[in-house]
Amino acid sequence: MNMVLTANKRHKGRQSSLTQLRQNGAIPGIVYGFQMESTAISLDARAFTKMLAQHGTKSVFQLDVEGKRVNAVLTEVQRCALKGNVKHVDFKSINMSEELEVDIPVNVIGDAIGVADGGFLLQPNREVRIKVKPTAIPETIEIDVTNVAIGTSLYVGDIRQQFSFEILQEDDYTLVTITPPPAENVQEDDTVDDTPEVIEATGQNSAEPES
Repeated sequence: MNMVLTANKRHKGRQSSLTQLRQNGAIPGIVYGFQMESTAISLDARAFTKMLAQHGTKSVFQLDVEGKRVNAVLTEVQRCALKGNVKHVDFKSINMSEELEVDIPVNVIGDAIGVADGGFLLQPNREVRIKVKPTAIPETIEIDVTNVAIGTSLYVGDIRQQFSFEILQEDDYTLVTITPPPAENVQEDDTVDDTPEVIEATGQNSAEPES
C-alpha cells in the first residue's frame, strides 16, 4: 500500500483557526475508529487532492499521524458549495482483516433495448451498500442493462450472484427502470355543436295563466 498521507495533529479551535488553516494550504479533518482515539488532524491540501484524483474516495489510505500509521477509509468529504474545494474530511481507521460496510456507486453499461424502442432509462438508486474486505473495495459496480425492456426494471436480486461480495440491500431494491415514451397527445372529438336549438312554434305560451 503506497497511498500514504501525512497528517498532523491539531487542536480543535474556533472557526477562525480553521479558516486560517485552509488559507495556509491545509485541510482540517478527523480520524477515529479501530485502535485510534478520535483525533483532529490536518492534511496538505495539494497532496490530498492529488491522491483523491488518482485513487478515488473508496480506496484504503494509510495515514501517518505524526509517526503512527493507520489504515483508514474516507467516510465524509465536505466541499465548498461555490468553489468545490475540499473543506473537511473524516477518516475511519479499519482492521484490514475484517469486512466493512461501504457505499459504492452503480455504473450502468450497455444499450438497453427499452431505450432503443423509445423508452427512458431511470436510475432511482445510484449506490448500493456492500460488505467487503478492505483490500477488495471496488471503485464502482457495473451493471449491464442491455436486456432491460420498456416497462421492466433491474433489481438487486437480478445482479446479486454476479459479485463475490455481499450486497446489503433487499432483492427488490430498484437499480434501473425503463419507462415508456409519453403517449401522443391525441385529442378526442369533443366538438360542441353550437347550432341553436330549434324549438317548434305551437302558438301557445306554456306560461300562459289559467283562466
